[in-house]
Amino acid sequence: MKSIIVEGPGQMKLVETQVPYPRGGEVRVRVHHAGICGSDIHIYHGTHPFVRYPRVIGHEFAGIIDAVGAGVSAARVGQRVAVTPVISCGECYQCRVGRPNVCANLQVLGVHRDGGFSEFCCVPADLAHPVPDIVDDCAAATVEPFSIAANMLSRTGVEPFEVALVYGAGPIGMTVIQALKGVHRVEKLIVVDHIETRLNWARAAGADLAIDTSNLELPGFLAERGLKPTLIIDAACHPSILEEAIELASPAARIGLMGFSPDPSSVSQRKLNAKELSIFASRLNNRQFPNVINWMAGGQINPAQFISHHFPFTSVHDAFALLEATPADCCKVMLDFA
Repeated sequence: MKSIIVEGPGQMKLVETQVPYPRGGEVRVRVHHAGICGSDIHIYHGTHPFVRYPRVIGHEFAGIIDAVGAGVSAARVGQRVAVTPVISCGECYQCRVGRPNVCANLQVLGVHRDGGFSEFCCVPADLAHPVPDIVDDCAAATVEPFSIAANMLSRTGVEPFEVALVYGAGPIGMTVIQALKGVHRVEKLIVVDHIETRLNWARAAGADLAIDTSNLELPGFLAERGLKPTLIIDAACHPSILEEAIELASPAARIGLMGFSPDPSSVSQRKLNAKELSIFASRLNNRQFPNVINWMAGGQINPAQFISHHFPFTSVHDAFALLEATPADCCKVMLDFA
């Protein structure tokens, strides 16, 4: 079989590897599609904080089970599945309080263990979630990025009468936008970005107000219209956003932070307390795959709108080059294995 391996920073190769056989408790997935995430690009460039090289990358993937290990029902062979990349120990404090996505012994497929940029991948059976026929193969490969939005919104909570503000209409921002409008049907959804292509994506996904902030002061713009966001999601991950979000937020609002910026933000504790704001961080997904699959099956989100490009997996270098050269034109870039 062929696998995409990053041997070290800047060293990505398509290589011939041995087809794996599932161990006890595992299934083997014949990969059909896999999405490229920003973290895959960070791994390629050596800027990912957790990766161990060499590594078969890829943590957004789906396919069909073609073999099972000991202890797994043979009835699962032939099952179409989406694979969650989060492997937890089940024993640490975090797991015991229901937060396995921040497990003390966390492993992530494509980061700590070999992932889905391969024709075949063996994973623990409970990571392979069945996908109904109404959800097509490409959509199944987007369950993971939509699960990031699902986890964030589960952390913050969402009410239908929200005035929601999303910073950033890139790939992760788009999953949040679709979930806020398609699933939670918030009363008012405001999206800000400085790239018109992405704002157009947001409008198509149901944003009530999509604002180009390239030459605009957002606080004054919203104040003139009497808009006080009750839920703010930072999907752009710039340290200045938190400070502005605290200024913009309505009393009792919630602010959700996505991403891993290492840079500090300047925050006034007085403003946090005076408004009694709540700030939520979110990492990966906490058992959100079944919820997202149900969203897809019910037509509440539109994965086809989220996918902007397809490449055969053998053209992975071209796919990465496109993402890096013209990121504004790309939402989710998909590698096709079957």
